[in-house]
Amino acid sequence: MEPILKGVGLTKRYGRVTALDNCNFELYPGEILAIIGDNGAGKSSLIKTLSGATVPDAGEVYLEGKKVHFSNPIAAREHGIETVYQTLAMSPALSITDNMFMGRELRKPGFRGKILRQLDRPAMEKFARDKLSELGLMTIQNIKQAVETLSGGQRQGVAVARAAAFGSKVIILDEPTAALGVKESRRVLELIQDVRSRGIPIILISHNMPHVFEVADRIHIHRLGKRLCVVDPKDYTMSDAVAFMTGAKEPPQDQIAA
Repeated sequence: MEPILKGVGLTKRYGRVTALDNCNFELYPGEILAIIGDNGAGKSSLIKTLSGATVPDAGEVYLEGKKVHFSNPIAAREHGIETVYQTLAMSPALSITDNMFMGRELRKPGFRGKILRQLDRPAMEKFARDKLSELGLMTIQNIKQAVETLSGGQRQGVAVARAAAFGSKVIILDEPTAALGVKESRRVLELIQDVRSRGIPIILISHNMPHVFEVADRIHIHRLGKRLCVVDPKDYTMSDAVAFMTGAKEPPQDQIAA
């Protein structure tokens, strides 16, 4: 099977610091791929390269087998790659609808939209409501309410729904349960599985090992700026993964990835 998203020989340096060192990466259709690694291992640099936030110094990115070059996150979005960063990148004072459509607002048809630049609010509100309903998030009563009035889990839900609504090919989630309680984390994990069941592959960056082992199909272990190995969570324990990640234990030779 051909990877939907692939990185070959990705390298990124910041002065004397090498954040990515000839790193390879593959995401296959319909899977949840977790990326784990110690702080400073280069996980964020890898994600930024795949999502257009950083341009690599060397290496290539392929989407559906075609070479792509993302000079910024908007270029990646236009190719169907959506990223939900840890900070969520939301405007608390704006409504749920406004946050979902930020930067891609719908205009009214004809003269009012083209010339007067009027927004088509009913269409945006209907779309936002439909997308939240699809993912079982209609505990949110009012689509017009400000995001700052939502709980942490609901905000994360809106961010994931926004990514699922517009990310036609790949969704990248950076620490989606980091600041959430047990119940809200559970809902977000269910959301991730819902999105995957629609056929959209997901890259999940997380420090939470139980969550990683619960939802991931494969685990990419990142160490010293490159991929150390890719393991199947059914074949290894959380302790094994942590030992590989920290260098306390070497993975079996057949698991070491190029």
